[in-house]
Amino acid sequence: MSPVLVLSVIAVYFGVLLLISYFTSRNATTQTFFTANRSSPWYLVAFGMIGASLSGVTFISVPGEVGNSQFAYFQVVLGYIPGYAFIALVLMPLYYRLNLISIYGYLERRFGFWSYKTGAFFFLLSRLIGSAARLFLVAGVLQIAIFNSFDVPFWITVMVTIILIWMYTFRGGIKTIVWTDTLQTLFMLSSVGISIYLIGHELDMSLGEMMTTIGDDKMSKIFFWDWASANNFFKQFISGAFIAIVMTGLDQDMMQKNLTCKNLGEAQKNMKWFTISIVFVNLMFLTLGALLFLYADSKGIAIPERTDDLYPMLAVNHFDTYVGIIFMLGIIAAAYSSADSALTALTTSFCVDFLGLGNEKAETRVEKGKDIDKAVRMRVHVMFSALLFVVILIFNAINNDSVIVAVFKIAGYTYGPLLGLYAYGLYTHLKANDRYVPIVCFLAPLISFILDTNSATWFGGFKFGFFILIVNGVLTFTGLLLISQGKAGKERLQRV
Repeated sequence: MSPVLVLSVIAVYFGVLLLISYFTSRNATTQTFFTANRSSPWYLVAFGMIGASLSGVTFISVPGEVGNSQFAYFQVVLGYIPGYAFIALVLMPLYYRLNLISIYGYLERRFGFWSYKTGAFFFLLSRLIGSAARLFLVAGVLQIAIFNSFDVPFWITVMVTIILIWMYTFRGGIKTIVWTDTLQTLFMLSSVGISIYLIGHELDMSLGEMMTTIGDDKMSKIFFWDWASANNFFKQFISGAFIAIVMTGLDQDMMQKNLTCKNLGEAQKNMKWFTISIVFVNLMFLTLGALLFLYADSKGIAIPERTDDLYPMLAVNHFDTYVGIIFMLGIIAAAYSSADSALTALTTSFCVDFLGLGNEKAETRVEKGKDIDKAVRMRVHVMFSALLFVVILIFNAINNDSVIVAVFKIAGYTYGPLLGLYAYGLYTHLKANDRYVPIVCFLAPLISFILDTNSATWFGGFKFGFFILIVNGVLTFTGLLLISQGKAGKERLQRV
């Protein structure tokens, strides 16, 4: 593919996004940025959430991971189903009843000031690192497809990537995101479907022949029962349920979209259809991965050392031009549908949870034409854009894993304290000593890391894998029990 052609495709694509941003951000206030005035149609939110939850990591790394662990990842996806059910039936009613802008406001009402700040901090840390990993992936693709031809250093590629996101999100915030994510999800899913069809055509296979060939190949093995393995079904399934809860239900990024729906009923309807869709979409990505490896094998193409690089390498260097264009549209749509909402959520959480914006006082200032909060919010937006830039460069320097594995590994350590906090708050009537909550929440990931690093040696070859998230949550929950004041926290519970 010609770098000029790729650049032209990207320019047209972002021109469309900027046009959407222009129309959705007119007369936008700080409240519009945070909540979209709670007027988003549920079906747009549900469709857009597919792209936001999958991201460029899924688009490249899930197909690439087929070469390492076959279809084992689908065990995690099956675990998403009970996880999303818990979100719809337990967490969403809580968030709507409390009329929250930031979901971590629950922690302040349940525990107190320090618990609230700790929960918000761990979200910021989790989402900042996770988003950096996702953007690192797409920046790498752009580097291969465009900037290497012009001897442009990687840091400039990263800077361009982030500036493009900032340009269409800084005014409209979540209201713009709901609409741009819908478009980007459409591009992403179309790209996967067309890629599967075209690769099958290259292999001279009908759809039925593709399914039969993949089903007969060892790569399509889904279920693994070896208890010591990180791919054990029960570890993966249970971890998938908790990953869904923490990375969607306890994540301001994903919940901020749900909280823009008109009411709880529409938000729950959104979650139901999103759950059904996400299972089939992930199966499409795994199918695409199997086809990529079959194609490389049939053409005698060497598999890259990093399997994440297989799809980009084939699309840019081996497939026909139109396949490459479809790939570029898909990866850009997948990556930016996740990254744009993450940047908005980071800005929202910091402004609401640490600066106290987004309340009725802020709304009054907007109505009087003195939107002081808007200026603060825009500075915070720039700050997190700069932080993403720095973290991506650090990630590039130290990462040597498949990115999908790296993202879930990070989530296991950073979302564990949130899991423990919410579980303790929802399922006990005890009042933890708020002052000591930060200590517990920082010790739990540290102990989890030590256990995970030494598990094979200490426990006869046993590996935690994604299950470390649950261990982390249990350690946090246990620590909160230890600092419990030993009596019912009736006053706080009544306020919640």
